[in-house]
Amino acid sequence: MSRLRSAEWYEGDDRNAYIHRAWMRRGNPEDALDGTKPQIAIANTASDLTPCNMHLNEVAESVKHGVWAAGGVPYNLPVVSLGETQVKPTAMLWRNMAAMAMEEMFRANPVDGLVLLGGCDKTIPALLMAAASVDIPAVVVPGGPMMTGYFRGQALGCGTDVWRLSEEARAGEITGAQFLASEQSMIRGKGHCNTMGTASTMAVVAEALGMTIPGFAGTPAADARLLALSHETGKLIVDMVAAERTPSRIMTREAFLNAIVAVAAVGGSTNSVVHLLAIAGRLGVDLTLDDFDATGAGVPVMANLQPSGAYLMDDLYRAGGVLGVLAQVRDLLRADPITVTGRPLVDYLDDRPVYDADVIRPREEPLMADAGIAVLRGNLAPRGALVKPAAATPELLQHTGPAVVFDSIEDMRARIDDPALDVTADSVLVLRGCGPKGYPGMPEVGNMPLPQKLLAQGVRDMVRISDARMSGTAYGTVILHVAPEAAAGGPLAVIRTGDLVTVDVENRMLNVAVSDEELAERRASASTEAAYAAPVRGWARLYVDHVMQADTGADLDFLVGSSGPDVARESH
Repeated sequence: MSRLRSAEWYEGDDRNAYIHRAWMRRGNPEDALDGTKPQIAIANTASDLTPCNMHLNEVAESVKHGVWAAGGVPYNLPVVSLGETQVKPTAMLWRNMAAMAMEEMFRANPVDGLVLLGGCDKTIPALLMAAASVDIPAVVVPGGPMMTGYFRGQALGCGTDVWRLSEEARAGEITGAQFLASEQSMIRGKGHCNTMGTASTMAVVAEALGMTIPGFAGTPAADARLLALSHETGKLIVDMVAAERTPSRIMTREAFLNAIVAVAAVGGSTNSVVHLLAIAGRLGVDLTLDDFDATGAGVPVMANLQPSGAYLMDDLYRAGGVLGVLAQVRDLLRADPITVTGRPLVDYLDDRPVYDADVIRPREEPLMADAGIAVLRGNLAPRGALVKPAAATPELLQHTGPAVVFDSIEDMRARIDDPALDVTADSVLVLRGCGPKGYPGMPEVGNMPLPQKLLAQGVRDMVRISDARMSGTAYGTVILHVAPEAAAGGPLAVIRTGDLVTVDVENRMLNVAVSDEELAERRASASTEAAYAAPVRGWARLYVDHVMQADTGADLDFLVGSSGPDVARESH
């Protein structure tokens, strides 16, 4: 092991070293700051306003015990936390801010290694983006999904059943009182959503990238084994510092390709695409939308989990876990990428048992044979758009229909249930002004509610297109992340109600029946432009001025690339 990074603060007899040591004594053992013991920061996203991460203070204590046991010195480092269900207008607006703040704190402090505690959707991506930019040894502790709740004897999938029950209430199939009664059962206890939504997907991504102890992702938050693995992670980070095993050594291009395979195999969230692109951008790894199509589109879905399937995350854990799923697609994984342990991920897939073949399907009987995230292009999405076929209605994956266009979320909500709205089941609902710049922050509104009059007719899915995202717990034939977005001058800004839109997922096309010449001549309407975000100050202004498009990860342009661990100046 080379000289510890923290020795830059603590070694020596000068005034600066004196100050650094004296202020950190605080009951630490005499030898804690002697320059030989790795100083470990536990980047902790616990917050009472991030309900899915509330339990991470308990997890941090287990990590601390592991760090001490291995000869390191642990420190709790609270970092920016984002509660997906709580913050407005959307947690995605602050993912980059959280990553930037984390990066600066990791670099500025005397730490040699990082344990990254995340759970809710944006916390693991932000932590990985920050750790990648600083590039000191780091390992993820995923906070885990909650145990399943039940309503009237039926298992509830967080998010997924909110969308289902709310549409049933709007259709008159259940009463408003019944819908509200289910609220008491939806969230059973600690942890994040129990579906294969974005939180679960990003835990899978962290494991497939090699950034967790193999087998950790998907461990339920309430399971005592999560604390045991957290203790082991605390011990491991001390070894990682000695081995100088940094994120850039682990998260190689091939590791990202493994993550794409993993997302497809579990039927993961489309949000993983924008996060993986952003993490790769911080490392300088060449990853594009084409990689998602080339590597992931043909991968079979092996996990029978909501929203694509029937089961929930605690079922996946008892059936064999994430490694049980990956073992079914081992032939599609790259063999070389290592994990935080120093061993390749594929080494952990040998003879991996599956205990319930209905939850984790055998390779010869997948849930869906070819349903990874698909990338569509055409004159409506020159730089790409995403669709998750596993969550879509198969008959709508090739469809042509007239557009019904909404200029904003507010416009959509005001008109979607208007009995006079000229819409049929064949219509294509189009929502614009909801991309990174337009809202701002690219909210999860792409899975628009269906018009009430069509719900009453029994319609349960329609083609929906937007420059927004959707929750990983959502479902439907929803085309997302259209790039360029309307607010950045994309064609979405100028299509009109009545234009014929064609979706052809098999051939990866998304087109509007308007000539290139006419599209170029059209101008966005005053109402369209008036709906775009125009912040005048603060983070939102900085974000709108510098955010990139979804096809490159929606990071800020000046944050792409690693800055390394060095602190530029001494402060004392």
